[in-house]
Amino acid sequence: MPLAVCATPIGNLEDVTLRVLAELSAADVVLCEDTRHTRVLLERHGLKARLLSYHEHNEAKRTAELLPRLEGGERVALVSDAGLPGVSDPGARLVRAALDAGVDVTVLPGASAVETALVASGLVAEQYRFLGFLPRGEKRLAMLWEELRGWPWPAVAFESPQRLPATLRSLAEADPEREAAVCRELTKRFEEVVRGGAAELAARFDTPPKGEITLVLGPAQVGDDAGEEQRAVAAVAELVRAGVPRRRAAEIVSTLAGIPRNRLYKRSL
Repeated sequence: MPLAVCATPIGNLEDVTLRVLAELSAADVVLCEDTRHTRVLLERHGLKARLLSYHEHNEAKRTAELLPRLEGGERVALVSDAGLPGVSDPGARLVRAALDAGVDVTVLPGASAVETALVASGLVAEQYRFLGFLPRGEKRLAMLWEELRGWPWPAVAFESPQRLPATLRSLAEADPEREAAVCRELTKRFEEVVRGGAAELAARFDTPPKGEITLVLGPAQVGDDAGEEQRAVAAVAELVRAGVPRRRAAEIVSTLAGIPRNRLYKRSL
C-alpha cells in the first residue's frame, strides 16, 4: 500500500474531502502532528482510527519505525494539524524515505492556507512565491524585503500574531507603499482579511491580533519606477564618494526624487 499524504482543514472542519475521510477510516495507522487535534476532526465526521503522533520532535524516530511497516504493506495515512503535510509541517522526511525505499506515495489534496489567502487578498497573479514562515530579526527581514524589491509577483508567508506588528513595521520602513493583505483566521468564524499599503497595515496592527496569520505581499513595482529608484541609489553613492555623509546624501536625493530617505539609505549601504 502507498503512503497516503492527506490534507486536512485549515480551520473549518467541513473543508475536508471525501477521499481523505475514507482514507483515514481505512488506514491501519494515522500519523498526526497532534493526536488530540486530529481526533476532533475524526469525531466531527463520526470516524474512528488508530492515531500515532508524528511531529518535529520525533520525526526521525517515527520514520525509522514506520518505514518497515510501509514496506510490509501496512496502510499508513499522514496528516498534520492543518493543510498538507510536508509544506511548513512535518512529513517531508517520511515521504522522502518512503520514495527512496521504493514505497509509492499518493497525495490527497485539500484546503490550502496559501492559496486561500492569495485569492482572498485580491493580489493573485499568474504566479507567486511562497516564503514559508518569515525569518526572525530585523536584519533578516530587511534582507528579505530587499530581495523581494524586484520580484514582480505576489508573495505569501506565514507569521505569528505576536511578531506581526514588528514585521509590518519593518516592511513599512522598507517599502511603505507595498500592497499587502493580512489574512487572519481563514475559514474560521472570525475570519478577517485586511488589505492596504504596508504603512497602513502597520498602523492597523500595532498590537498583536489573535489567531493564525497568513501575510500576502503584492508585486513590487518594476519598470520605470524601479529604474528611477536605482538611479537615486546611485546618486546617493556618488554623493558619499564626494564626501557627503550618507544620511545627508540620502536626505538630499530623497527630497529630489520623492523616494523615502530610509529606503535610499539602506539600499546604498
